[in-house]
Amino acid sequence: MDVSVADLLATARVVSLPLARRFRGLETREAVLLRGPSGWTEFSPFVEYDDAEAVAWLRAAVDFGWNESDLGLRDTVRVNATMPAVDAADVPAVLARFPGCRTVKVKVAERGQSLDDDLARVAAVRRELGDEGRIRVDANGGWGPDDAERALTALHAHRLEYAEQPCASVEELALLRERVAERGIRIAADESVRRAEDPIAVARAGAADLIVVKAQPLGGIPRARAIIAEAGLPAVVSSALDTSVGISMGLHLAAALDELPYDCGLGTAALLAADVTRSPLLPVDGALPVRRVEVDEALLERHAASADRRRWWLERLERVALLSSSAGPSKRADP
Repeated sequence: MDVSVADLLATARVVSLPLARRFRGLETREAVLLRGPSGWTEFSPFVEYDDAEAVAWLRAAVDFGWNESDLGLRDTVRVNATMPAVDAADVPAVLARFPGCRTVKVKVAERGQSLDDDLARVAAVRRELGDEGRIRVDANGGWGPDDAERALTALHAHRLEYAEQPCASVEELALLRERVAERGIRIAADESVRRAEDPIAVARAGAADLIVVKAQPLGGIPRARAIIAEAGLPAVVSSALDTSVGISMGLHLAAALDELPYDCGLGTAALLAADVTRSPLLPVDGALPVRRVEVDEALLERHAASADRRRWWLERLERVALLSSSAGPSKRADP
């Protein structure tokens, strides 16, 4: 559906939400909320992404706000806890924000930290989860193949479910996967899907056992479903540190998938110290309900971005909207 720049700007609200803990180098998360005929939606590409990369994020926002979403195959989605690169002593406090989650994604390969720091953090998570809990690690492409092999061999002593984006390139992932497969270490691709010109290349190269998909960066629910179908690999639906509005988009994607073998990375509203709704999408018994979110006017006002930041985001929104229009219609065909 074509939506004018004027329509987008008419309802745009820019917020700046504090994080409970520093994450991805951020202490606040900024987002633009838009209200379409189908409800509230979100446009929140990270500030370092250029306008061309942000086009997919805007198309996802328009798709979710201006088109009805399928009810899906499930009304709840199990989610994982997300563990920032904190000291091992802080692990219990972080996990307390994710009640009932049986799976934890642990950030590793943080700049300025060592493998010993990663091992201590993962060991602390294993102690808290017990033997039955599931642990996955996320390096955000921070290792080369040799360092990744050494690190994952050591970390796998704690029985990893999988390792997410241990290396940056598809070629490195393929090499690493070949090396560690016999040890039972599975490789998941995230950035090699959502930030790639060809999101299927990682599957074509045999470089991953599963893929991580995020609705906003991939251009919306229908496009993400098409990528999953073409890749032919199990998928984990995750978030991009969204508000509860963006989390809702991810939940609708997860609900629409025929198979959902892994807990999803959609519990990240728990990393926020504030949200835009009185009923945030926070894990309860390790799961989230699939529903749209109604924002609260008082919270929008309380967490409104500064005048300078609001101007920056609205100018960006206008540029990206014009770029999206000039680039032609987005792909909306379901698989």
